Amino acid sequence: MKTVVLLSGGIDSSVLTYALVSEYEVWPLFINYGQRHLREIDAANAVCVARGLWLSERLKFVDLSGLGKIIECGLHGQRLIPDGPYTEETIDACVSPNRNMILLAVAAGYAQSIGAEHVAYGAHTNDAVVYSDCRPEFVASVRETILLGTGSKVALLAPFIGWTKTMIVKFGAGLTVPFAKTWSCYKGGLHHCGKCPTCLDRKEAFRLAGLEDPTHYEDSDALTFEMKGQW
Repeated sequence: MKTVVLLSGGIDSSVLTYALVSEYEVWPLFINYGQRHLREIDAANAVCVARGLWLSERLKFVDLSGLGKIIECGLHGQRLIPDGPYTEETIDACVSPNRNMILLAVAAGYAQSIGAEHVAYGAHTNDAVVYSDCRPEFVASVRETILLGTGSKVALLAPFIGWTKTMIVKFGAGLTVPFAKTWSCYKGGLHHCGKCPTCLDRKEAFRLAGLEDPTHYEDSDALTFEMKGQW
């Protein structure tokens, strides 16, 4: 069964991709939604190449960078990315409003066009605290919407919705996911800053999983690594 997987190049979507390839014909999809950096492009491709050139050849890239001009948030570069864990004050800077609804809509259209029966994304319980579009009620609603919009031809898979990030890391280790090749940092330096909310979540997931974290972290003043010219 063909399945389109939203692959950001991060831990969650990379583990999901590796988990599904044993049962589904996976077609990874990376979407540029106007994020402040595009380190994830190399990460998504590297993750696919590590699994097999056949998977890398299926990886598609879509340019929706114009969203960054109409949706203001830290992820799109209009605000600073804060250091420290997620708080009520920092969450707004780290959320691109309704992002997953937009990305899933595009993925569903792509899936229907290539005859894929599923769209999958890696929402989990840690994300549900921060992102409204990672909550179980959102998943249930958008699953029904995708079915309606595609004439019941495409179904939504969100197998990690009841999992923690620690559980995903443990599971991914068993699948030999190349974590060192994945990218999480919001700031887009040469290496992970180690101080922004998502870097801290990444560190904590490996710590709680009892696994060595292969990520190279550096100070938060790392220079931004711009890749927009390669898009």
